[in-house]
Amino acid sequence: MSRMERFHNQGKKEELPVQETPKTKQPKGPKKPKKAKKQRGSLVQSIGKLLLLLIILVAAYSFYEYNKGLRAAKNDKDFAPQEYQEFSGQKSSDGSVNVLFLGSDSRGVDQGRSDTIMIAHYNKKDKTPKLISFMRDTYANIPGYGYNKINASYSYGGPELVRQTIKATFNVDVEYYAIVNFGSFPKIIDTLTPSGLKIDAEKDIELDGVNISQGVQKMDGHTALQYARFRMDEEGDFGRVRRQQQVMNAIFAQGLSAKNILNFPEAVGKIQGYTHTNLPSKLYPSIGKDFLFGLSKPLEKLTIPVDGSWSDGYYADAGSVLEIDEAVNSQAIAAFLK
Repeated sequence: MSRMERFHNQGKKEELPVQETPKTKQPKGPKKPKKAKKQRGSLVQSIGKLLLLLIILVAAYSFYEYNKGLRAAKNDKDFAPQEYQEFSGQKSSDGSVNVLFLGSDSRGVDQGRSDTIMIAHYNKKDKTPKLISFMRDTYANIPGYGYNKINASYSYGGPELVRQTIKATFNVDVEYYAIVNFGSFPKIIDTLTPSGLKIDAEKDIELDGVNISQGVQKMDGHTALQYARFRMDEEGDFGRVRRQQQVMNAIFAQGLSAKNILNFPEAVGKIQGYTHTNLPSKLYPSIGKDFLFGLSKPLEKLTIPVDGSWSDGYYADAGSVLEIDEAVNSQAIAAFLK
């Protein structure tokens, strides 16, 4: 290299390789608070607390009203508490609930005959209430006593013998029973439906000073009782059983409805107080809610003996009776309950 070239090279500055400065990440801004999630969580908690408070209030109200009705019945001097009666109830094979319902007008130590014999049936799966009414003059073989009117079984051995007679004659299992004195019936109805039961009376009726005109009307408990008891006409017990079913249908449809839901706890208390029964208290709300909230189906009814399966008879020791074809009526009940 010549002297001149060295001179020129020394004048130049040595160029260093350009280093790329690493890109630094820009710091993110502050995170936005999750207001929406917090608000939703707070709202859910508030609703949960409100529902819990509502449940507590409803439970407290129901407990208070139930005990109110129970005390009123227990303190009613017109109705002495009944003694415990043996009842060997049997569960139905399909798990449905069968209650032997007996209406009694007995007073004092004389138990008397039952004027009303029914089986109230409820299938909790399909929520279908059914009612079977037995004509009280039905001629049946009462275990240990021989043939007589079926209502005589109550006088001979209380609800247990009625259960045995129904089982032996019609092959129906019954788990529970309820004995209602006719005198207390109006008090239960008036508690459940203070505004009365809407019933379409079949005819003009007069019984024990109560006058009922034919047609649609509101009946208080006492009037409904007289309407259901009346049998002083050409139909006799047939007409009375039909009217009993009519009143029971009104109780199911109107009394056990959302309109009267606030009356239900006190009415249950009176039922427990006035009614001699082995029905467990827990059964009332579990079945009652289906009726109160409109989940149950309309009441279906059957009268025993069925048409064409009976004839009039007379026996010196029993009087006028209905002689029945037991096989036909047993089959009718089995088909009805299925």
